[in-house]
Amino acid sequence: MPNPDNKTLLRCTVNGKEHEQSIPDNLLLVDYLREHLGLTGTKIGCDGGECGCCTVLVDGTPRHACLTLAAVCNDARVETIESLDTRGRLSAIQRGFHEKLGSQCGFCTPGMVMAAEALLRENPAPSEAEIRRGMAANICRCTGYVKIIEAVQYAAEEIGAGQEAAQ
Repeated sequence: MPNPDNKTLLRCTVNGKEHEQSIPDNLLLVDYLREHLGLTGTKIGCDGGECGCCTVLVDGTPRHACLTLAAVCNDARVETIESLDTRGRLSAIQRGFHEKLGSQCGFCTPGMVMAAEALLRENPAPSEAEIRRGMAANICRCTGYVKIIEAVQYAAEEIGAGQEAAQ
């Protein structure tokens, strides 16, 4: 178990910006993002890796930030919900959640969006079953799963249309 008095020099890229900071060895990634970098889009839900609302991407892979020590992310690329918009424009998955009403109370939304982002990067045309599997580590307490699946399908269609238009 890490000693809270021990420090680690953390070097990582968060949302495209390089950071270097001395942090306690036992600092969780969710606390580093929220308290040290002011990135409050990553939510703290269960504090035990059960709900997924703290999902971020670490080197492109979805991770629960409430279970990940920040020091593990040394030399890694971390992406949070704040990284997805481009000059104030929503990403495809963010538009999907907006257009298909994938957010109800909104608390799970950042983690859902990041899990969907990882899924669509890996598989830009997932089946409904693949979407369900890809989103399985995230819980919506409002039981909005139908709308969430529709949001991911909408984003996949938009991404596919954009790829076809580029060809």
